[in-house]
Amino acid sequence: MPTATSQPESPAAADRSAQGYVKSLRGKESGIDYPIEPRTICDTDFGPVEVTYDYAAMKGKVTRASIEAGPRSLWRYRDLLPISGEPRAGLRSGFTPLVRADRLAQHLGCKELYIKDDSANYPSFSYKDRVVSVAVTKAFEFGFDCVGCASTGNLAHSVAAHAAAAGMEAVVMVPHDLEAGKMAAMRVFGPRVVRIEGNYDDVNRLCSQIADKYNWAIVNVNLRPFYTEGAKTHGFEIAEQMGWRLPQHTVSPVAGGTILPKIYKAYKEFIELGLVEDNGAKMYGAQAQGCNPIVTALEEDAELFRPQKPDTIAKSIAIGNPADGYYVLKDIRESGGGGASATDDEIVAAMKLLAETEGIFTEPAGGTTLACAIKLIENGTIPKDESICVCITGNGLKTIEALDGQFDEAAAIPAKMKDFSALIDG
Repeated sequence: MPTATSQPESPAAADRSAQGYVKSLRGKESGIDYPIEPRTICDTDFGPVEVTYDYAAMKGKVTRASIEAGPRSLWRYRDLLPISGEPRAGLRSGFTPLVRADRLAQHLGCKELYIKDDSANYPSFSYKDRVVSVAVTKAFEFGFDCVGCASTGNLAHSVAAHAAAAGMEAVVMVPHDLEAGKMAAMRVFGPRVVRIEGNYDDVNRLCSQIADKYNWAIVNVNLRPFYTEGAKTHGFEIAEQMGWRLPQHTVSPVAGGTILPKIYKAYKEFIELGLVEDNGAKMYGAQAQGCNPIVTALEEDAELFRPQKPDTIAKSIAIGNPADGYYVLKDIRESGGGGASATDDEIVAAMKLLAETEGIFTEPAGGTTLACAIKLIENGTIPKDESICVCITGNGLKTIEALDGQFDEAAAIPAKMKDFSALIDG
């Protein structure tokens, strides 16, 4: 597999090494700039901060050719990511399949349907490998020796795996009722696992205090501005893998609110750099009916969302008070998109449909996204004759409990041809 260091230095790399493309951390509401440091909020208005870049310096240097010359990992987009040295994690993460889902499209009556399949991501089989790769690299740059997270499962799995590969200590904090498959998937890497009574929102509140007291790199707390930038690579890959164009409609799950705004940011950055045409791409949020604060706000045309107490099988997106929920609403509305929510039964049905038509086994979060996409297609919100991308963010093998009772037990037969024929020929 090619690596960033095995490639000839591109014009983009030469310019980056001289001056860098990251400019500052900037208050998203205040516009105040801060240095690149472990910081989550603006001191003036206590709003979030975000990484800014020098796009003018990138133009003509960060090109389709320079990206295509990079490694077959998320680090092919390193010029648009907030690291200053070499990547220290995720060298095999990202660049997951974009599947042209023709059988599923035929079932739904669609012309052009894609599945962006992060269930195949490495090493945690979820999109979280993107954000953790950037966060762990920044943890190294800032001098941390312990990384941690608040997680509904996939993030803890990814943090534990990346920390093990990087030789760092890991401490992961999770809700007490996490699925058994996700518990095993994180424990095998040897992190310190702390089960906390309550839901994700309870865990996340505690982690904000933990980061301050222990000086740990909590990837989705004090490293959040850098962590979230990794989610852009999901959007970058969609555009590149579609032949340097944007899908007209992108359906993304909404949990803490990281991925949808960052996919949208990725699209806008590619437009800014002249790498894709602006086709008015629309964003759509997908949530479980048992935890849908963003979709409820959209339906009520409310400026702000009301936090909810989660009650759904889609535990990996069961975040009732999404940290970036305000920006999810903002970007959906700015793009002219929308949202939908799905019942647990609809989620399971969509998981089975995706597996039966495209051979992709997703977790309930992916079932939620597809179920909501189907609703949006069937009610005419998303036209069937336009390009559609559905974002699948996790693998179903870690959440097999969601399919309990869905299949009849297969009868055992003697190892004899006559019994086999009797069963098959009936």
